[in-house]
Amino acid sequence: MDRSAASFTLNGDKVEICAASTVRLSRVLRDDFHLTGTKVGCDAGDCGACTVLLDGAAVCACLVAVAQAEDRGVETIEGLTRSNPLTRQLQAAFLRHGAAQCGICTPGMLTAATALLQGGAELTETNVADALGGVLCRCTGYRKIIAAVLDVGNAAATVRPSAGEAIGARIVRLDGLAKVEGRDIFGADAVPDAALALRAIRSPHHRAAFEIGDVEAFLAGHSGILRVFTAADVPGRNRFGVIPAFADQPAFAEGEVRFRGEAVAAVVGEPAAIEALDLSDFPVTWTPLAALTATEEALHQSAERIHDARTGNILTQGHVEKGDVSRALAEADAVVEGRFETGFVEHAYIEPEAGFARRVGNRIEVQACTQAPYMDRDDIALILGIEPESVRIIPTAVGGGFGSKLDLSVQPFIAIAAWHLNRPVRMVYTRNESISTTTKRHPASMRVKIGASRDGRLIGMDFDADFNTGAYSSWGPTVANRVPVHASGPYYIPNYRALARAVHTNLVPAGAFRGFGVPQSAIAQEQLYDDLADKLGLDRLEFRILNALTDDLPTVTGQVLGEGVGFKTCLEALREPWREARKVAARFNARASGPRRRGVGVAGMWYGCGNTSLPNPSTIRLGLKPDGRLSLHQGAVDIGQGSNTVITQICADALGAPVEAFDLVSADTDLSPDCGKTSASRQTFVTGKAAELAGLDLRAQILRHTNAGEHAAIRFGDRLLTVEDGERVRILALDGLPANPLGYVLATEQTFDPPTTALDANGQGEPYALYGFGAHMAEIEVDCELGTIKVLKITAAHDVGRAINPTLLEGQIEGGIAQGLGLALMEEFHPGRGENLHDYLIPTIGDIPPVESILVEDASPVGPFGAKGIGEQALIPTAPAILNALHDAAGIRLRKVPATPDRVRAALLEKARS
Repeated sequence: MDRSAASFTLNGDKVEICAASTVRLSRVLRDDFHLTGTKVGCDAGDCGACTVLLDGAAVCACLVAVAQAEDRGVETIEGLTRSNPLTRQLQAAFLRHGAAQCGICTPGMLTAATALLQGGAELTETNVADALGGVLCRCTGYRKIIAAVLDVGNAAATVRPSAGEAIGARIVRLDGLAKVEGRDIFGADAVPDAALALRAIRSPHHRAAFEIGDVEAFLAGHSGILRVFTAADVPGRNRFGVIPAFADQPAFAEGEVRFRGEAVAAVVGEPAAIEALDLSDFPVTWTPLAALTATEEALHQSAERIHDARTGNILTQGHVEKGDVSRALAEADAVVEGRFETGFVEHAYIEPEAGFARRVGNRIEVQACTQAPYMDRDDIALILGIEPESVRIIPTAVGGGFGSKLDLSVQPFIAIAAWHLNRPVRMVYTRNESISTTTKRHPASMRVKIGASRDGRLIGMDFDADFNTGAYSSWGPTVANRVPVHASGPYYIPNYRALARAVHTNLVPAGAFRGFGVPQSAIAQEQLYDDLADKLGLDRLEFRILNALTDDLPTVTGQVLGEGVGFKTCLEALREPWREARKVAARFNARASGPRRRGVGVAGMWYGCGNTSLPNPSTIRLGLKPDGRLSLHQGAVDIGQGSNTVITQICADALGAPVEAFDLVSADTDLSPDCGKTSASRQTFVTGKAAELAGLDLRAQILRHTNAGEHAAIRFGDRLLTVEDGERVRILALDGLPANPLGYVLATEQTFDPPTTALDANGQGEPYALYGFGAHMAEIEVDCELGTIKVLKITAAHDVGRAINPTLLEGQIEGGIAQGLGLALMEEFHPGRGENLHDYLIPTIGDIPPVESILVEDASPVGPFGAKGIGEQALIPTAPAILNALHDAAGIRLRKVPATPDRVRAALLEKARS
């Protein structure tokens, strides 16, 4: 391209850059001026993460050519942080309200909000939503962002709890300042000197045979392209997977591709050459083959096997059974049944996958976005044919994960290339590449039948489901085994049978997505519970209260939890809101003369925290340094949920130290012990418990050194500790204590693995040490002419065991509700179509209603200070509550989600005809 000089004012300074006139301003800001606070999520103006101010107006920098900035003023989050007092006030408000979670959208949000404030518009919720409507957030649910902007003038003091008082305190996110100032380093933000770039060659077909042609001629014809890698270049095992026993996905396909987007080769070269490369020039010949794209096809007895060893294309299945289900349903006074379907759902985090790898002697270092560093380490070691200790995984900040970044993405490609070339190699997924190739929520086809006695007691349930797990296993076994445990919901059912199968097709692999299949089963069970209550003439909420699990009732796996079952309390917390909301809806409908109708729906949930009947340990290392500060080696990757903060709060109170005394050593396989993957709502519970044990052990060591009693207070000072035991005061000088190889004068390493048991042949046993419980109530308005649904409010009651940090808990609830709303009303991914954030719709700031969070604290005897997880739970009941509200408003029952306007209208027309 022709290059010319462009000059403009950047953050107050006059700058000049020589670049092609059409190059994106976002590219220039990041690559030439190293202002990586301007994030890139789509390069299409859909996500708004790259928002900057151009002459004071908020614009997407990816849609502005650098020539358009000529003689104008450009301001990025870095400049606004340095010199704009309004931005500083906004940043303080974002921290105070917990409005930044993963942080990838935060600079764009703050920049857009700054433009709003500078424009002098009245601060109303509508104006804030309009001003920030071009910036997408997948984590927060937007409510705390709106609250922060509306509260920008408040000079409230930061909460700083005293030693021993961190639990329950609304302290700001410990890693929050870097997020609001745009200083977090995400996968695409770090570029080593002399790094090469990599692009993958991917299949355009769901299934095809392929042959790679003359690679040498290709290299000779493309200057700057150094190497092509294929399956033949994999030094070790050309196979990986998150569950070792089911590992089946190749780094590069061999001979045949099993899904559209599967990689067959990688091209590596100088960044400019890779950027200019037309991938259609790559010498590969495709021979399309018949593909299985639906579970019904794949299960047919004549279907070809996608994997030779998996009969009937069934990856695995889970089964739970107790009592005599057939007899119970035959004798029931009321029976309801139905078939329900859900589709693929895209994670749609704002950060596309990215990272780099470099070889260091006979070791490989991979720095990338991930939720599971130790799992990455083990798979990369197998792929390269080296020992796990020769692999170092350094997680970057993660711009949203929700389960998909548990699986490998860029890591195998960059590791193989860097290992061979002995140069740093970088890869950044395009938005299209991210959506088309990474894992999705499992589509489900569910058949359910439930019976009850005339007094409203549940007596039997039969659940059968097939989950489309795509071409490779990913987390299919976890979904198949978790769903049968949960498909009853948190209700007592004496006779129960549930079967779930993970079925292979020639589609993109389905994996982990906030709930591992439980949101799908909740859509079925909770709608049928409403139908059953109606058939029996019972109030829908009271029907659930009547059947709710309690401490002394067994679950469908025969487990009696004994303590910490707060589900009935959650339902009871909705009683008054339920009665009032139904009165309001009835009054509205009685007065309405047009097509609009209002409805109210309720749904319950439960979720077992951690792995299902499998080992699930976390290990925490805690060290006291000679200067009196504490190092917390905490390897639980914080993807926005707040584990960096919550786990520190737990450790601080267990030790009796102020939070300010801690220095966090974050996830890095060379520096922190294995805290397991960030998934399954396990980090607060499992890693938090390990942190509690570590704090208690280090406290005990200090008290032994000072011969103090267990109730003594410890004061952490400069190079000394003061221990006050009643009237006795002991001073422990740290300079005189010997240090261990890590430099700690006192240290501990503690592991916690939740107590569970294996399930027997009928799925009976104790699969989880604790469950989280909750219930949501949705108030909606339906336009029966247009088929549109507007959610007016969500009231969410959740049993969190102990609220370690209420602000962060509310943020998780609100973010989960936003994703649940998307699942209910708009989100459905069709492989090969809509692989961008323009066509694939996720909720925007204007779609999310007010949320009222009710935190129930029914402490678990095994959780840290009684705490339970919340990440998955928050999403599960939202969609069924909305769908139940739709039935309440319009009298239609949707069996297939999402409830798009066309489906709603079709159901309304069918109702009118019947």
